[in-house]
Amino acid sequence: MPGRMTLLALLIVAGSASDARTPGGEPGQRGTTQAPADVTCPAELGRGVTTGLLFCDVRTGLDPATGILVRVPRHRGTAVLTFDLHNRHTYSAQAVEAGTAFARYTATIGVLTLDNTLIERATVTGEFRTEADLLDRIDGGAGQDGLKAIAPTGGETIFVDIPADVTEVSILGEQLEIVRRDGRERYTAPGRPVAVVSNIMVEYRPR
Repeated sequence: MPGRMTLLALLIVAGSASDARTPGGEPGQRGTTQAPADVTCPAELGRGVTTGLLFCDVRTGLDPATGILVRVPRHRGTAVLTFDLHNRHTYSAQAVEAGTAFARYTATIGVLTLDNTLIERATVTGEFRTEADLLDRIDGGAGQDGLKAIAPTGGETIFVDIPADVTEVSILGEQLEIVRRDGRERYTAPGRPVAVVSNIMVEYRPR
């Protein structure tokens, strides 16, 4: 019996040590801090009337300094950057009523260091048919309803591991492909809004 008790105690200690592990990678680990990121958004879309989230356009470009800049506090090990990536739709009630509003979007973006090293590439694909496909509407439009025509649709939650020596990254658009009933278009020219991001967070172990 004493031998069995000793073995049980060892298993409990081993399990506790495993639970306390805190190297980077998986969100929600002990010893980490999670907080809204310090972000510079050069093309703010606006705030959602339903979610209250602040949405930021992701534009294509070649220089990381022109992208969405996210500052990551000094951290031990790998930090985790998370954000929601959405497709971007120009809503028209008339097009919906006429049955011509269908669009399938595929947007590709990159997360880069400021010296133009790619850390992660992400893609979001979604379809629009009716207003129910919109994630939210954006306040501040010029129409009678006060809503902008541009709105986010769908979305993917993106997780990016940030190395220990990196304290600032850029979210920069690469390309957008749109398929409509009358054909397909592809955009890569710099300065083109190709997607929307929201809810940018960072989880890290403070130094």
